[in-house]
Amino acid sequence: MASITLGGSPANTIGNLPEIGSIAPDFTLTKLDLSEASLADFKGQKLVLNIFPSVDTGTCAQSVRHFNKDASELENTKVLCISKDLPFAQKRFCGAEGIENVVMLSDFKTGKFGNDYGLTFSDSVFKNLLSRCVVVLDKNGKVVYTEQVAETADEPNYQAALDALKNA
Repeated sequence: MASITLGGSPANTIGNLPEIGSIAPDFTLTKLDLSEASLADFKGQKLVLNIFPSVDTGTCAQSVRHFNKDASELENTKVLCISKDLPFAQKRFCGAEGIENVVMLSDFKTGKFGNDYGLTFSDSVFKNLLSRCVVVLDKNGKVVYTEQVAETADEPNYQAALDALKNA
């Protein structure tokens, strides 16, 4: 269980992020068109999993914008932006913001992704939402970098994630 803060107040997750060097757990998430995407759909590509509580908050929106800009410059890399937002909200946000270089995915149906990756809030006002994390996978699905953001209101360390990609 990770002990983090939410607006300065203590909050916890149900577990810990996958260990560096491990193979990432498979997942099935919902795309903007309500079809499904799994980890296997991205086989052979480096992945940045940008995970957050809701695209309708300032920090979460900024992380999507930031990775959208960075993703256009990365070779053989996809950025998956994952939350429990309904795909309709994700699609609205992307349309309004001109977001085209990331893949928006939702864990709203089952919550299995958040549980399998150990990053679902177990308490606080965000209970059952996904905590702010970044997980970087190499082209073989091996975890090469993780960050559980200590204060949910803070942005992730974008540069550290991008550096991990270069070495993956």
